[in-house]
Amino acid sequence: MRILWVKIGGLWPLNMGGRLRSFHAIAELAKRHRVTVLTTHGPADDPEGLKANLKDCERIVSIPYLIPKAGTSRFAVALLGSWLSSYPVDLWKCRVPALRSKVDEALSAGVDVCVADFLVAAANVPVGGVTPTLLFEHNVEYMIWKRLHAVETRAWRRALLAAEWRRMRRYEARACRQARLTVAVSEADRALLAANAPGADIRAIPTGVDASYFHPNGTAEKPARLVFTGSMDWYPNEDAIIHFMEAILPRLRRRIPGLTIAVVGRNPSERLKALGAAKGVQITGTVDDVRPYVAEAAVYVVPLRIGGGTRLKIFEALAMGKAVVSTSVGAEGLPMTPGQHFLQADSPEDFAKAVLALLEDVPRRRAIGEAGRRLVEARYSWAQVGREFERLCEEVASPHAG
Repeated sequence: MRILWVKIGGLWPLNMGGRLRSFHAIAELAKRHRVTVLTTHGPADDPEGLKANLKDCERIVSIPYLIPKAGTSRFAVALLGSWLSSYPVDLWKCRVPALRSKVDEALSAGVDVCVADFLVAAANVPVGGVTPTLLFEHNVEYMIWKRLHAVETRAWRRALLAAEWRRMRRYEARACRQARLTVAVSEADRALLAANAPGADIRAIPTGVDASYFHPNGTAEKPARLVFTGSMDWYPNEDAIIHFMEAILPRLRRRIPGLTIAVVGRNPSERLKALGAAKGVQITGTVDDVRPYVAEAAVYVVPLRIGGGTRLKIFEALAMGKAVVSTSVGAEGLPMTPGQHFLQADSPEDFAKAVLALLEDVPRRRAIGEAGRRLVEARYSWAQVGREFERLCEEVASPHAG
């Protein structure tokens, strides 16, 4: 097959869950097919590193483009432009004329299937055109915006978010219907997308993990140590940790005064760093390797209140044999059984109780960690996930598809 893969926001380094999922899918496809990758990169990305690590691809083109951030003048312009169009602001700000030109050029040369990676890529791809398009939905995007609206307390911002999540829902439904096939990353996401876009062909593939890279390494756990990993410039992660420090951490320290937590991930805001210093929480910023921080922790926590898709960070923790406590949003879409592979808790009180239960019961903590490791090791390698994605691409590219 000749596959065109279109992605906004870069692919290297592998410091975000979406990049990991996309990178491993491309790497598996490129072993057996002719893959062209068209993407963008910001100042912190490494397009040459991407080419060096995806050597099996036929062609990789990365265009410099900085996605406008909230609070900047470019974002204000994008917001105004989106209001004058049918695009949600998240899609409008990711329209890149230079990228679209490269997409059109590649399509005119002949492609069997075009993969629009994340919904934002659809703004640069002729979804529903002559070339069959596979829309790769790592999240149910409108649901992220809806959850942002649900936790917002400022009236003016709440009103804006209410309008935005509805615009996103309409756009997402249209894109799913126009694509030849939409791929979700869990059955839960598939069901949400299907309900929003009746008649669209939507399938689900599982999340993967590199269980040879993430594995127990014999590091001794610190008995009162917690850890959270994730890109801290992604708002749901920041919201989760601020919520944890304000509502959950005090309950834990009433029982275990010496309890500590490491928050590991790139680009923490000044607000987060200041709160971490005041609460005695380690905010690391960017690190070369998250594994030492995960290995020394007794419990891995995922206190997310907002989000979509599936959290690769949980599979990485399970692969390292860690006991996990997560909210239902954090664990959403992952094929895990509460009480067997992790503990699930949503209220601050229940979350604190679950963490304390694992800290104080070492045999149970180890049993849950070992069960999680067995689960991901047996069923969720990237090679297995890549083969499932390949099968769907072949179906879309078939002359009889549709």
